Amino acid sequence: MTPTLREVAQLAGVSIKTVSNVINGYPHIRPATRARVEAAVAELGYTPNLTARNLRAGRSGAITLALPDMALAYFAELAAQVIEAAESAGLIVQLEHTGGDRDRELELLRSPRRQSSDGLIFSPLGMGQEDAAALDVPYPLVLLGERIFDGPADHVTMRNQDAARAATEYLLESGRRRIAIIGAHEGEVIGSAGLRFAGYRAALEAAGVPVDPDLIGYTGLWHRANGAEAMRGLLRSGVEFDAVFGLNDTLALGAVRVLLEAGLKIPEDVAVIGFDDIEEVRYSVPSLTSVHPGQDWIARTAVETLIARLEAHSRGHRPPPQTQLAEFSIVERESAPRR
Repeated sequence: MTPTLREVAQLAGVSIKTVSNVINGYPHIRPATRARVEAAVAELGYTPNLTARNLRAGRSGAITLALPDMALAYFAELAAQVIEAAESAGLIVQLEHTGGDRDRELELLRSPRRQSSDGLIFSPLGMGQEDAAALDVPYPLVLLGERIFDGPADHVTMRNQDAARAATEYLLESGRRRIAIIGAHEGEVIGSAGLRFAGYRAALEAAGVPVDPDLIGYTGLWHRANGAEAMRGLLRSGVEFDAVFGLNDTLALGAVRVLLEAGLKIPEDVAVIGFDDIEEVRYSVPSLTSVHPGQDWIARTAVETLIARLEAHSRGHRPPPQTQLAEFSIVERESAPRR
């Protein structure tokens, strides 16, 4: 038989109300009483009925995570990390795949089906800064990504420009001067590509190295095939380079394949660095040096922020939105060792 709240109260010698207060984190409980209740819970193996608790609080116990491209390893890994963080808080996660389509993203924000969950963690790709007002929704929302800044919702994101600058400086400090970049989006300022390209350019300019337009590999998507095609284009052009910065790891992995097929040695002839530090790059040949942008922290913080919003929402409060930025690091591997 599943132990009940009443049985926990009887074993601890307290009222059912006191047991409920302890389980729900009520602060004004004597330490000795709290210890007796916790010991009774452990002895009986009591598990709170989260469904009943959520119903009483007017919640479903579920949150929605909306991502643009589950085919990219970064988003797949992020989803797993969000699910893990949510489950540890007693929440389930409903996944929405938007395909990075602006109309689908806007429709999701307004969709009646989103009402089946208590809040939304949202990473748009098609929407832009001009759509910031659409984030002013009547339910808890946490924004991810680099498409919209200073909007009406909490924002958890990474230091794209600073991290890309650090990656480029890492290559410069290793003696590389002809650094190609793959994954740029022509004319983009806001967004992962625009911010990371800005960091690349800032590092070169600070080192007195001119930005060579012939070293810029533009792509649309950020998949392996796009990285491979951009690298083939650079090789066909005959431009000289001694390093490659892929604006994400999958682009860099595609470039590595083409470089090896062309008979170039990595890192002797060309050093390669990526961005995102996905699990695969630890096992690629050669293993890939990459920027770790703090995606594990982003996932955990997004869930914690959404839970805090849910609590405030249940009390009728709406604190001003905040922006939280993850720390980053460069993980050195075989493709670009320090000299």
